[in-house]
Amino acid sequence: MSVYRDPQKLIEYLTEWIKEQFRAAGAKGAVLGISGGIDSAVLAGLLSRSLGKENVIGVIMPCHSQPIDEEYAIELADALGIRKYKVDLTKSYDQMVSSIKEEGLDLGALPSANIKPRLRMTTLYAIAQQNGYLVCGGGNRDEILYGYFTKYGDSGVDLLPMSDLLKGEVRALAIHLGVPPNIIKRPPTAGLWAGQTDESEMGLTYEELDNYLATGKAEDRVKQKVDNAIARSEHKRKFAPMASIPEDIK
Repeated sequence: MSVYRDPQKLIEYLTEWIKEQFRAAGAKGAVLGISGGIDSAVLAGLLSRSLGKENVIGVIMPCHSQPIDEEYAIELADALGIRKYKVDLTKSYDQMVSSIKEEGLDLGALPSANIKPRLRMTTLYAIAQQNGYLVCGGGNRDEILYGYFTKYGDSGVDLLPMSDLLKGEVRALAIHLGVPPNIIKRPPTAGLWAGQTDESEMGLTYEELDNYLATGKAEDRVKQKVDNAIARSEHKRKFAPMASIPEDIK
């Protein structure tokens, strides 16, 4: 028996959910980063269906990225008919890393790589504020629970419409929404460095993760890895702790 829900029903529900969120916020439209990957592609498709393609802006933000990322992002934007812009963040990234190193601080591979999604978040909010739009993110249930995202980077958004979708459901929605096949078939990657893939970095497959999150059943290896990741990344899913001063302090 499949652990996945009916893709058409999911699309219909999320379309109405997105419309309601934008009505409540009084926002004119949406801004998202389009990376050439399946998650941002499905998000773009859902937003276009919900708000109209003329009210969706896709931003391509290369930063020492693979050329194929931009090619797929352009293919997606053209297929959906949404507006697209390119903001190359390579120089900004290089300058930031250089300035930090000039202070005698050495950055490792992961801290350096995580600067990229944080620069992208800043770019999206600048464009969104200028247009009166909301920033939307394509994080799915697997990535959010596992903690496979950058704090105040790709998680720094106003809406996460796909936060309850398993990765297999994202793929199913991609087919129904008309996402180009090249993007659907592409191995999922955060694009943080050349050759990087989600599954190799996590150490398990999305199928294993889907099954465990949906049923609670998995091999001990998978259970331990996922449970540890969820506990370790709990802080990433919470707002920063805020001090509450007792009333007797005057």
